[in-house]
Amino acid sequence: MTSVWRKSFWLMLGASLVLFLSLGIRHGFGLFLSPMSNEFGWGREVFAFALALQNLTWGIFQPITGALSDRLGARRAIAMGGLLYATGLVLMGYADSALSMSLSAGLLIGMGLSGTSFSVILGVVGRAVPPEKRSMAMGIAAAAGSFGQFAMLPGSLGLIEWLGWSAALIVLGTVAALIMPLSAMISDRPHASQEPAQTLGAALREACSHSGFQLLAFGFFVCGFQVVFIGVHLPSYLVDHNLPVMVGTTVLALVGLFNVFGTYIAGWLGTSRSKPRLLSALYLARGVVITLFIMTPLSVWTAYAFGIAMGLLWLSTVPLTNGTIATMFGVRNLSMLGGIVFLFHQMGSFLGGWLGGYLFDRTGSYDIVWYISIMLSVAAAALNWPIREQAVARLQGAPT
Repeated sequence: MTSVWRKSFWLMLGASLVLFLSLGIRHGFGLFLSPMSNEFGWGREVFAFALALQNLTWGIFQPITGALSDRLGARRAIAMGGLLYATGLVLMGYADSALSMSLSAGLLIGMGLSGTSFSVILGVVGRAVPPEKRSMAMGIAAAAGSFGQFAMLPGSLGLIEWLGWSAALIVLGTVAALIMPLSAMISDRPHASQEPAQTLGAALREACSHSGFQLLAFGFFVCGFQVVFIGVHLPSYLVDHNLPVMVGTTVLALVGLFNVFGTYIAGWLGTSRSKPRLLSALYLARGVVITLFIMTPLSVWTAYAFGIAMGLLWLSTVPLTNGTIATMFGVRNLSMLGGIVFLFHQMGSFLGGWLGGYLFDRTGSYDIVWYISIMLSVAAAALNWPIREQAVARLQGAPT
């Protein structure tokens, strides 16, 4: 194995492990909704608001950590993110009020996720591989995060049942701290790109005035709304319909398992097909799956079928969205530009997470949010369809 391939291997391994831990822990937060809310008599809106604030904080800080990663290298951003993530989890284990819940689960973990998740990690991956392999490499890294969801959800539930929710969060904080030493595996050279030099302000003006970039951002809003609403509220939705707690955990684990295949396939298809058209198809498919789920009598098996189907569509949008940004604007500012689009994703996440709890507490049902999710699927498909996947004039003819 040559030194270049060895370096790429360790970078991909480190990036995959960071996403495995970061997203694996994060996707289990919905399991803590019922035990924490029941113990403190909060209702579901307090927990839902803290998770919504987490997603909004994550989105607000993502362009900042992305810009730092693009300019200074990803290692520092990932290490600091790991520290904030671990601290937030431990403090969440001691939370006993709406304020302490919002500060720990909301602000600290949200800031930590901005340094340990897709925009920073996929920016590193995008710079490390040649353009023809970029979409596939992003799909592989995203699949690692999906496998973390599958592997760690049962563990999180086991910790809650064995130790209680508070001690379980402290243990998960210790696990999240492993992200800090893992960051040493990620050696990023931001200025190695042969693309034309560009200032931060010029990159922002170029992207934000581009219609394709704007459409990607608004489409990604829908992705955030749907995945956070389902991830936070689906376990409680199933319990409300008299299914065992374990069913909700299994459904989310199935989402994680089949998303491994979904993200890999999306990355593979993105190497030879139009990524915006694939995004339109994915969003339409989500709308169909959600419609069938709420229209079919609920049982253990229909819940499992929903988990499998949604898993194939869950984070498949991520390599396609980031790959489209890289094609249009290059990789020099990929983490920052991906972070801006991700901010819209997290605005949707805030709304999906909070609105689910708010409407449930006032209507006793999630029906309205399910219907909104279906309508948003159609809107996202329409937004992505006209996007043209081609490099801006500045990059045409530039060396790769």
